[in-house]
Amino acid sequence: MFKFAAQYENQPMKRDLSTEEKIKAAAKKVFMTKGFDGCSVRDIAKEVGSNVSLLNYYFRSKEKLFELIFEGAMSDFLQSMIEVFSSDLTLKEKTTLLIEKEFDFFLEHPELPMFILQAIHQNKSGAPMPSHFFEPIAKTGIFQQLEAAQASGEIRQISLRNVTILLMSNVHYPFMSKKLTQQFHGIDAETLDQDLRAHKAYVKEMLINFLFPQNQTV
Repeated sequence: MFKFAAQYENQPMKRDLSTEEKIKAAAKKVFMTKGFDGCSVRDIAKEVGSNVSLLNYYFRSKEKLFELIFEGAMSDFLQSMIEVFSSDLTLKEKTTLLIEKEFDFFLEHPELPMFILQAIHQNKSGAPMPSHFFEPIAKTGIFQQLEAAQASGEIRQISLRNVTILLMSNVHYPFMSKKLTQQFHGIDAETLDQDLRAHKAYVKEMLINFLFPQNQTV
């Protein structure tokens, strides 16, 4: 079908790990910038400085390559969360540290929240996200710790779903809406990054004071 494939039709091709990593790095950059629907295999090949046949040899399809990039992105995103939840800290300390780490992570990888959202929207079947992403979180015991903290009055009576919404809307959304914020306020990326660093302290104070009120009345 392809000239490249025909050239090696009768002899096995040895995979070059450095080439494979270059393709994955290029694909990550293109997918993060354009999303799955906004790019083609040819765009990724151009970023690598190679040809479409080589990408097809290593990864078979754009869908397969996207799946690998998404898996890696989710693993990176969840790793610090698992580390925090696995620690011996109190729930309040874990929540504080989680907010700090997620802000720091997104300041370094600001394109990741939107990429994950686009990847979920790309899932046309509506099937839930694979359980292997979340099983390590459950194994940390964080859900049992939340239940115990609510029973003791340490944390406000609030569902895990609402805690998740609070964190996502206050920590993730500012990075997902960076372009909107820049255009609305007429500021450059450097100014917005400074605002986001300041916003980390505001969010941390607001969420901790709300979730862990000094005198439980709610």
